[in-house]
Amino acid sequence: MTDSTFLVVGLGNAGPAFRKNRHNIGFMFVDQLASAHAIRLSRVQHNAIVGDGRVNGTKLILAKPQTWMNRSGQSVAPLMRYHRLPLENLLVVYDDLDLPLGMLRLRPIGGTGGHKGMESIVQQVGSQEFPRLRIGIGRPPGRMDPAEYVLQDFRPMEQELADIAIRQGHQCLLRMLTDGIELAMNDCNRGDET
Repeated sequence: MTDSTFLVVGLGNAGPAFRKNRHNIGFMFVDQLASAHAIRLSRVQHNAIVGDGRVNGTKLILAKPQTWMNRSGQSVAPLMRYHRLPLENLLVVYDDLDLPLGMLRLRPIGGTGGHKGMESIVQQVGSQEFPRLRIGIGRPPGRMDPAEYVLQDFRPMEQELADIAIRQGHQCLLRMLTDGIELAMNDCNRGDET
């Protein structure tokens, strides 16, 4: 994918009250990726905070939609059209309740798994055939409502595991950019039975 452009979208909810929520791990991913590669998230484009830079010969556009999670597609689809990117040059990073905390799953295509942000993107771009990186946040304890659980902040020990997963996710992205998604999946999805 060298000398191409790739859009990396982290999903979350805008505003300081949501910053450390489990549901915002996609935003955390983009923030840490931007910091690691000195990419300034400094402009607003199509209802997203956006920044771009070069990483290993690939132009990366990083985006955090500001539309609320359930309307993420209203930002992502216009960004894709504006930059004239094929679906395979989109990576959406988001939280997954069905994966244990810190586990990663990189896929070239797939369903939404009931994730409202992904449902919005699939509806707006008209396809499920784009790469996604799911970061596990684990299931809520007991009978807690999942909607309540995802809007809670990570506890300190959980945040440490989330940060490790984000760093591992960065390595998966770099491998995907240089060697393609199949090889990146081999590294990223260790222990994967599906």
